[in-house]
Amino acid sequence: MTNSIEEIEKSDVVLVTGTNTTGMHPVIASAIKRAVRSGKTKLIVTDPRKIELVNHAELWLRPKPGSDVAWLNGMMHVIIKEGLHAKEYIADRTEGFEDLKKAVSTYTPERVEEISGIPKDDLIAAARLYAGAPAASILYAMGITQHINGTDGVKSVANLAMLCGNIGIEGGGVNPLRGQNNVQGACDMGGLPNVFSGYQPVTSSENREKMAKAWGVESLPEKPGSTIVEIVDAAGKGVIKALYIMGENPVVSDPDAHHVIEGLKSLDFLVVQDIFLNRTARLAHVVLPAACFAEKDGTFTNTERRVQLVRKAVEPPGDARPDWQILCDLARQMGYKNMTYPDAAAIFNEIAALTPSYSGMDYGRLVNGGLQWPCPTKDHPGTKYLHKDRFTRGKGLFHGIEWIPPAEGTDENYPFLLTTGRVLYQYHTGTMSRRSVALNERYPECLVEINDEDADRMGISSGDKIRVISRRGKIEATASVGDSVEAGIIFIPFHFAEVPVNELTIAALDPIAKIPEFKVCAVRVEPVGEE
Repeated sequence: MTNSIEEIEKSDVVLVTGTNTTGMHPVIASAIKRAVRSGKTKLIVTDPRKIELVNHAELWLRPKPGSDVAWLNGMMHVIIKEGLHAKEYIADRTEGFEDLKKAVSTYTPERVEEISGIPKDDLIAAARLYAGAPAASILYAMGITQHINGTDGVKSVANLAMLCGNIGIEGGGVNPLRGQNNVQGACDMGGLPNVFSGYQPVTSSENREKMAKAWGVESLPEKPGSTIVEIVDAAGKGVIKALYIMGENPVVSDPDAHHVIEGLKSLDFLVVQDIFLNRTARLAHVVLPAACFAEKDGTFTNTERRVQLVRKAVEPPGDARPDWQILCDLARQMGYKNMTYPDAAAIFNEIAALTPSYSGMDYGRLVNGGLQWPCPTKDHPGTKYLHKDRFTRGKGLFHGIEWIPPAEGTDENYPFLLTTGRVLYQYHTGTMSRRSVALNERYPECLVEINDEDADRMGISSGDKIRVISRRGKIEATASVGDSVEAGIIFIPFHFAEVPVNELTIAALDPIAKIPEFKVCAVRVEPVGEE
């Protein structure tokens, strides 16, 4: 997030898109609802589903899945046409405005309605409301990113925020809501194939030399690694022979699950390190038991860039140990003797020494609620919001972007669009949440949300078993009939290993971020019993 969670209640307008915030981030959703109830904040919700936040919204835009770039361009078209953009901010702090202006010039409200299904008057009203706010915040999540044009979607969100001068101010910003509790921390620590910690590119000789010196090795590779989907593909082709998976369950969470299983079974050696024996671990040659968050010390970094201490509450059961201890022992067994630390605090000291955005932090400074990076010096208070006076690159860069349709559209054989996501009472692949009696009582089984018009036409009622089929696989689950989705669209959560929805999804990737298109694929629906 460029801004902080507490700033949501200081925003004049909050635009929520591609996030079922009450289900995925209920604490942040509470902040949104408090802001609306205060009377200061107006809420715009843009989502194909009738999510709970719609009940608190001034405006609800209901786009077809996969049309985000189009409706974002449409809002910017209206804002520029009506002269509502932040002209002084654009002149002083950005470049590339003419490219953006040209790109969005064809995205009239009428054209956007044809692409997205959003009524033109609603689009115009949303554009005016957002542009008229002294401070407007955009919150988004995987509904924006998990498309073949997910990178374009994120750039379009940034375009809209800059167009109205909403980056670098309190209560504004572009604020991605991370999908799990330490995703931000994992990325900060270099858990990406192309960077060291703090997003220092591996292609930089200066960065490689710094890290090599600190780690006591002669050199480090300059070539970026592969993403998870690319790794699975390479495993299936025999290019990758061994794989080490930690805290991840790709058999349930990744697209085209049959393809994932084939790839993992093709490996000569698979190691899975986790706290429970999930579906991926059942395919492993070796399973290493890890400690959970309450059984170890360390830090997590949350969605607002806040680095927080994690303190061990109980001892790990059996042979389970903290991940870092397992990795250090393995590294020494493989010949790298420098992988030795007395405790988690020593590891964090190394992180701070090598990561500019963390360099002012230590365990002592994190005791009272943590610090937000960048925190470059020991007397720095941390950074509440980014880009206050200037962007990292100097001036913010507008990108002129064209909308492209999803990789897979509907046809006679597959007339429905499937979109996937989460629900409040279960979590990710269910490895932890589905072991909770209370959570399972609240949401015990996989439900397929289907519009009542479609259900009536096919003779389907809530509670009926239905079959959902794509070009890659089929599943059976229970129908939930209503108006949460529009006709022609169905929604299925992916938490349930016994209903592996990702056997249906497509492994088409965003060419830049290499993120799969989880949010759109073509399927057909039929009552169980019909063939």
